[in-house]
Amino acid sequence: MAQAERPPSGLSLTDLAGSPARRRKESLVARAFFGIAAVSIVISLLIVVSLIGKAFTFLGQVDLASLWSEGWFPRRSLFDVRTVVAGTLVVTLIAMLVATPLGLGAAIYLSEYAKPRLRRTLKPILEILAGIPSIVLGVFALNFLNPEVVDRFLCGDASFFNLGGAGLGVGVLVTPLVASIAEDSMRAVPMSLREGAFGLGARKRSTTLNVVFPAAISGIVAALIVGASRAIGETMVVALAGGATGGALFSIDHCQQGQTMTGAIAALAIGGDQVKGSVAAVNSLFFVGLLLFLMTLALNIAGGRFVRRVRQKY
Repeated sequence: MAQAERPPSGLSLTDLAGSPARRRKESLVARAFFGIAAVSIVISLLIVVSLIGKAFTFLGQVDLASLWSEGWFPRRSLFDVRTVVAGTLVVTLIAMLVATPLGLGAAIYLSEYAKPRLRRTLKPILEILAGIPSIVLGVFALNFLNPEVVDRFLCGDASFFNLGGAGLGVGVLVTPLVASIAEDSMRAVPMSLREGAFGLGARKRSTTLNVVFPAAISGIVAALIVGASRAIGETMVVALAGGATGGALFSIDHCQQGQTMTGAIAALAIGGDQVKGSVAAVNSLFFVGLLLFLMTLALNIAGGRFVRRVRQKY
């Protein structure tokens, strides 16, 4: 029988395949990781199915006209979707108006201007700030941002609870997240692009804004998408600073109190808004949760397509 062809090194193909024991261990590890991934997918699907089922139950229990009424008042069986969606969008818009310039400014400084020693000090601090409990920022927004910033500088006659303070608090919460992801994207841009720009006589500012920033645009957009998703899903800050635990009229005024989707869910889930005589109140939690899921899903799909379209490989 012909012998197996041997490479010039003297090793056979069987030798290069490794020991059977090692292959069995690697196969076991691969199956374990596959099982873990499959379990996470199954759990996600079960959550979505549960939301869909309860949401349709809710729609069958209420008059559809109550979904387009004067406000979100579960005690009166008024489930105005516009109120919670508008409140969520107002808070998210204010939060991103705060987080975008601050987060990208911090990312540009850490990536392009900070000395290596200073960067090694500031980057961990920035990442630690991203882990501040949201309830702490909620108290900060309620006791400082609402009276000292929103009421004094932005509105002049704001209510004690208001969407503006909630948006500012969420913006502070999201800023470190945006800055960290954007800084990682800018640091991933090859140094050869910077050196080429310098070789052509470009200044530091021009290189940063006209070369590095466009090259990292896919990662920067991803950072903003993650920040917006985090802002949409924030609960404690808006629950404390935004008020309206019992309900709210439809409004897009950032100087007044309002209700967000997460705030409405929290009020129902913790029992702070128990509704007597309204059988649909609890199921409305799942309906709002499904809307929140669809919003974040659409945002991530649109953002993912944009990132894939503008992504540059080096």
